Amino acid sequence: MPLEIATIPCLSDNYAFLIHDKLSGDTAIIDVPDAAPVHDTLEKLGWTLTHVLLTHHHWDHVDGLAALLKQHPATVIGAKADAHRLPALDIEVAEGDTLTFGDETATVIDVSGHTVGHIAFYFEKSGMVFTGDSLMALGCGRLFEGTPDMMFASLSKLAKLPETTLVCSGHEYTASNGRFAHTIDPDNTALTTRIKSVADARDLGRPTVPSLLSEELATNPFLRCGDPDLQKSVGMSGADPAAVFAEIRARKDNF
Repeated sequence: MPLEIATIPCLSDNYAFLIHDKLSGDTAIIDVPDAAPVHDTLEKLGWTLTHVLLTHHHWDHVDGLAALLKQHPATVIGAKADAHRLPALDIEVAEGDTLTFGDETATVIDVSGHTVGHIAFYFEKSGMVFTGDSLMALGCGRLFEGTPDMMFASLSKLAKLPETTLVCSGHEYTASNGRFAHTIDPDNTALTTRIKSVADARDLGRPTVPSLLSEELATNPFLRCGDPDLQKSVGMSGADPAAVFAEIRARKDNF
């Protein structure tokens, strides 16, 4: 039985995710931007929090944790490499480590780039990956600490997951990411269709995440750096995809 998932809007444009294993009752929150909406969702669904999974140290992913733990004590899990600047961790993990969660095994993936020490959590059985600010819907996180090569390597790992994987990323940036993507990939019909569907969803107040990895592979420019049409569009035909990534990340920073 796959995990149940609840997408929780927080702050102005963040998302946290609750996952729940019905048989064991295990319930985890991935990142805690704000305690109140997480608490309200737990109460509404009648779930008891057991785990907290942190992707990285930025305030808009951890600042609600202390208040949440006062009402919902739970085991806090985060990156060993980031432990010095994360809230206090009960379990420190690194790439390749696994976590038992109900009937699932979650694998930790190092996705450094946005920050150094950023991790993602991949639940293979349920086909979900929680990427924080690494791979995002139609984009990727800004490189505050890492290098383009570092982020390109991280995204390349995520791109190898099954295409049916649900990508649960940390922000509602999809519409703006789509506007940028169209400037460098204007002839991509799948992208044009997705931009329209994103606009329709936002007009109705609906989240545009999670997204399918298959959608990202077809439309997200940061996963398409080896595509000949995109390379031609940015004037880098035949270039190393990592170099193309660095170019389009720089363009996005100035968009």
